[in-house]
Amino acid sequence: MNLLRALGACTIALGISASATAGIASAAATVPFQIDPASFGNPNGSFDVPPSRCVAVLEDRPGIVTISGGKQDGWGCIIGSEVTWLNLSTGASGTAWLSDGLNGFPPKTTLNTGSGQVVLTLRSTVGTTTTPGSATFSVP
Repeated sequence: MNLLRALGACTIALGISASATAGIASAAATVPFQIDPASFGNPNGSFDVPPSRCVAVLEDRPGIVTISGGKQDGWGCIIGSEVTWLNLSTGASGTAWLSDGLNGFPPKTTLNTGSGQVVLTLRSTVGTTTTPGSATFSVP
C-alpha cells in the first residue's frame, strides 16, 4: 500500500512539473539592450536625446525574433535604426531596419534568424555620435 502511495505521489509530481515546463516554454522572453545616442556614448544621454531602450522578443515560433522598443506598447527604440545579426550556430546573417513609427505604430522589425545562439547589433542611422546597442541570446 505504501508503495502504491509513493508511486502515485511521484506520478502527480511528474505531471505537475511537465505542465509547468510547458507553460514556461510557451511564454515569449525579452532581452533588453540600449543605444546611447549622446556624444561619446554617454550612458545617461543628453538633454535633447536620451538613451534608447530596445528589446529582442523571442517569439513562440521557432527561429523568429522581433526587435522593438522596451516601453509600453513597443515604443522606445530609435526609428529607422539598422539591425545586423549573426546566428553563431548556423552562420546565417542578415540586416534589417526598424520601421518608421508612423501612424501610431511603434518601430519594430521581425527577423528570421533560425534557431541557435544569435548576436545582434542595432545602430542608429540618425546622426554620427551613437554607440551601437548589442545583445546576444538563444533563439528556440
